[in-house]
Amino acid sequence: MTALTRPTNGRMIGGVCAALARRFGTSATTMRVIFAVSCLLPGPQFLLYLALWMLLPGEKASREAW
Repeated sequence: MTALTRPTNGRMIGGVCAALARRFGTSATTMRVIFAVSCLLPGPQFLLYLALWMLLPGEKASREAW
């Protein structure tokens, strides 16, 4: 299983969708489409994205910790 870290390559804004896609074994584009469609529904999706952006470590920070 892959650790949940924001990658340095292949990210568009914060790398949250790319990190989730890598973790769940899907493409980043698929995860971005799922996120965009979910934003049409009521709920805190955007706030969750911002929280994950702040809480998930970047890929370099994760490697340095090991």
